[in-house]
Amino acid sequence: MIKLFTVDDDNLVPLQNTQLPKEDMLEAWIAKDPSILGLNLVLIGRQIVTDFGGRIDLLAIDREGNLTIVELKRDKSPREVVAQVLDYASWVNGLSDEDIYDLAFEYLGKTLDAAFFEVFGIAVPENLNTIHNMVIIASELDASSKRIVEYLSEAHDLSINTLFFSTFEHGGKLLMGADWLMDQAKVVTRSVSNKKPRAPWSGFWYANADDCKARNWEDCLRFGFLGAGGGRIFSDQLQRLDIGDQVFVYQKKAGYVGYGVVTQKVRPAREFVVDGKMLSECVQSSPDLLNHADDPDAQEYVIGVDWKKTFSIPEAKKLPKMFTNQNVVCKLSDPETLEFLKPAFGIS
Repeated sequence: MIKLFTVDDDNLVPLQNTQLPKEDMLEAWIAKDPSILGLNLVLIGRQIVTDFGGRIDLLAIDREGNLTIVELKRDKSPREVVAQVLDYASWVNGLSDEDIYDLAFEYLGKTLDAAFFEVFGIAVPENLNTIHNMVIIASELDASSKRIVEYLSEAHDLSINTLFFSTFEHGGKLLMGADWLMDQAKVVTRSVSNKKPRAPWSGFWYANADDCKARNWEDCLRFGFLGAGGGRIFSDQLQRLDIGDQVFVYQKKAGYVGYGVVTQKVRPAREFVVDGKMLSECVQSSPDLLNHADDPDAQEYVIGVDWKKTFSIPEAKKLPKMFTNQNVVCKLSDPETLEFLKPAFGIS
């Protein structure tokens, strides 16, 4: 238990422990400013109902794209809260990138890309949720529960820790102190260093089609391009693709709809030429493709693609647990997804 003292005439006088007036005050403070945990996080959900019937107090994402579960002890026994946070972790472990983006948008009312860039100043990492961190918030734990948390972290390399918050009263004001059970940086480092290695890159790229008014999928197929816009954080990702790169294209909530080879590097949509004609003369179903043509940051950008095999959105190819990612472009390495996609798109 944390102890605080005042100094009175060269004597240490312990402050009296007290309780917060309302049990949910601490959760509300953390939700408003996760940095009070001493961690750099973007909160993406609060009171999230899992498929197992539980309810996660707070869920956040860090700069590396890993999720952090924050669970407050409240009136639960120490062992109950440890078991509960492990149960929540088993659910979080199964979240896909698309699930994470959906949770964030539902809670924040804006895209994860925008919220992530506001806090960290970088794009969302390609690989999300490679590990997940568990943080138990409590005023105290019994010795047995502390040993369990330490054992899971030190012997099994789980990123689990306890942050103790204690409340005191002095001069009519509430004071709070916080202290970790273990060094949090070491806990996370140990977990990261022992995570399973990812499969090597296959050489294939992944891209989002994002069928909308600015880049209708039918126009992409008819005129041989793939686009992105709405800000440099999105359109600049197209620069990762070079001529000759092979790319699988995914449509959100539908599946994989195309496979092709890049034929032209990224350029503004208004400068893209199709069979001697400007794209603006050709497009039929993408009325917003040429919006913001005079604004380099907001305008649409495209790359040329020689489509080898494609499907309409209703015919999209999917399997229950396939690789998805909300980045416009990223590397595709997941073995199961590749094993499924190659025959589906006629690749030997």
